[in-house]
Amino acid sequence: MAERTDTKIIVVTGAESTGKTELCRFLSQELDIPWVPELARGYVEQLGRPYTYDDVVEIARLQIAEFENAIKGESNIVIFDTDLIITKVWLDVVYGRCPAWIPEAIQSHPATLHLLCKTDIPWVADNVRENGGPMREKLSNIYRNELETFGLPYVEIGGNGEMRRQNALAAIKNII
Repeated sequence: MAERTDTKIIVVTGAESTGKTELCRFLSQELDIPWVPELARGYVEQLGRPYTYDDVVEIARLQIAEFENAIKGESNIVIFDTDLIITKVWLDVVYGRCPAWIPEAIQSHPATLHLLCKTDIPWVADNVRENGGPMREKLSNIYRNELETFGLPYVEIGGNGEMRRQNALAAIKNII
């Protein structure tokens, strides 16, 4: 388990195709702070086969390692493109089970703030995304419920383009 430092961890989270990566890039550049790209996307893309339960569990382990590296790093603020909440939900929804150590890790590795991206922008298909339509909104609600269940601070981020970026920037500036 990582020892908590004064590093502020900002997690951009939400359903598929809600602008998380674009928002991370913008915030990183605007605030001149590092960001950690979504680990699951790269992991799944390099598999060359459909992902399995064991792959998702491995993604969770890698996410924990990234978190621990970030809080030991030089920056006092780090932005993450998703975190263990999404991985936990994915295990629950896709496989109907999640190892007990994942919720424990969520509690022992809390982010300073989650930016929960709303589904108010169009869904765009790609080779990794699986859940457009009604499932996208259902997952968004599950993510919100998980954040509330774990008592994690979050702000919902909506709007198109510049409005979305400025809403996210304002939420972060409130904690720094």
